[in-house]
Amino acid sequence: MIDIRKLKELVKLMVENDLSELDLRDEAETVVVKRTLAGQYQYAPAPGGHPMQMPGGHAPAYSPGAAAAGGGDSEADDDASLHAIVSPMVGTFYTAPDPESPAYVKVGSEVDADSVVCIVEAMKVFSEIKAECSGTIEKLLVKNGDAVEYGQKLFLVRLR
Repeated sequence: MIDIRKLKELVKLMVENDLSELDLRDEAETVVVKRTLAGQYQYAPAPGGHPMQMPGGHAPAYSPGAAAAGGGDSEADDDASLHAIVSPMVGTFYTAPDPESPAYVKVGSEVDADSVVCIVEAMKVFSEIKAECSGTIEKLLVKNGDAVEYGQKLFLVRLR
């Protein structure tokens, strides 16, 4: 069986390089990791083994149900009408380019498709994340410095 740390590194490598499948073989073991559109992974330890569903590289700092857990049904209904800006990679979420700078956006900020909303850092590479939509930031779902997963919701936007 493959070491879980090795598996996490393989998943991180896949996300960073936008790979959908990774197939590694040597004398001792065979590993096949496939990434689906939903950001889930399948891991097959060897031919004839059964793939198991597995989340991305790190333990999630956020669970999708946690954001709605504090509110009632009307809040959940409101959130359903909002557009989510999601993380395109596993990494660390930052609201500003450096600790002394103001946040790129806050609740109430107007954004367009080219607006930078945050930075996600992975392996010392800082990637600006753009809104890719036009509207108003309604909710910030992640705290500055939190670990984020591929496909995790970061912001909710009311579209124009």
